Amino acid sequence: MRAIAPFNLVPPEPLLRAQHVTLEYASEHGVVRATDDVSFDVYRGDRFVLLGPSGCGKSTLLKAIGGFIAPRAGSLHLGGTPVTGPGPDRIVVFQEFDQLPPWKTVKQNVLFPMLAGGVARAEAEVRARHWLGKVGLARFADAYPHTLSGGMKARVAIARALAMQPAVLLMDEPFAALDALTRRSMQEELQALWDEIGFTMLFVTHSIEEALVVGNRILLLSPHPGRVRAELNSHQFSLASAGSHEFQAATQRIHALLFGADADAPAVQPQPAQVQP
Repeated sequence: MRAIAPFNLVPPEPLLRAQHVTLEYASEHGVVRATDDVSFDVYRGDRFVLLGPSGCGKSTLLKAIGGFIAPRAGSLHLGGTPVTGPGPDRIVVFQEFDQLPPWKTVKQNVLFPMLAGGVARAEAEVRARHWLGKVGLARFADAYPHTLSGGMKARVAIARALAMQPAVLLMDEPFAALDALTRRSMQEELQALWDEIGFTMLFVTHSIEEALVVGNRILLLSPHPGRVRAELNSHQFSLASAGSHEFQAATQRIHALLFGADADAPAVQPQPAQVQP
C-alpha cells in the first residue's frame, strides 16, 4: 500500500504587519525620531505586547497602527490593506479614562461610537448589553462615569471598544493609572475575556511583569529611538506563575536585553509565533 504523503501546512498570513517602520514627529527642539526600522507581525488571536522604557516610541507606534500618524519610512498593513488612516477595524483603549464623556451614562458611552459608525440602534443596544455583561457592569448601565472607580471606568472603555468588533484591539498602557490591586484584577479580567473570546490585541506597556502575564508574544524596543531588541514568546506565563523561578528568570533576561550588557549586542532574532490550532 502506498504511503499517504503528509499535508503541507501553510503558515497563516499575519493580520497586522509592520515593515521597517520609522516614525518621526516635530518638537520645539526639531524633528524627533520615535522609532527606527521596526518590523513585526501580529496574527489573529495574538496578545502581542510592545514593551520598552518610556520614550522608546511604543505609544507612537500604536498611534501609527491606529492610523493617526503616517510613517516616515516603511509600511503598516492590516489584513493585507495599507493603513492610511483611522478606522473601526482598530479601536484604541487609552490609560486616561477621561475619554468617557461625563454627561453620558455607561450604556450611552458604549453606544456612542457604534451609533456614530452607522450601527443600527437595535443592534447597538444588543451589543452594549452583551459587552457590559461580559465586563460585569450590566447593573451600572445607567450610572455616570464620575460615580465609577478607576477599574470600572477601564471596564467601560474595554466594553466600548469590543462592542465595535474591531479586527485588532489597541491598548495603550490601559491599566497604568490604576492602583496595584486593581491593576492585577484588570489583568485577570482581560485574560478571562481573551480566553472566552480570543480577540486580537496589541498591548503597550513599560512593565516587564505586565508584559509577561498579559501577552503571548513580546516585542522588546530599545531606549529612544525605539529599535527592535528581540521578539520573545511568553504564552507559558500567567498571573499564577508570577512568583515562579521561570518567571523571575524571564524578567531578568528581558531587563538585561533592554538595559544590560546584552543591550549592546545584535538584536535577537524573533522566535516563531505560537499559532493556536
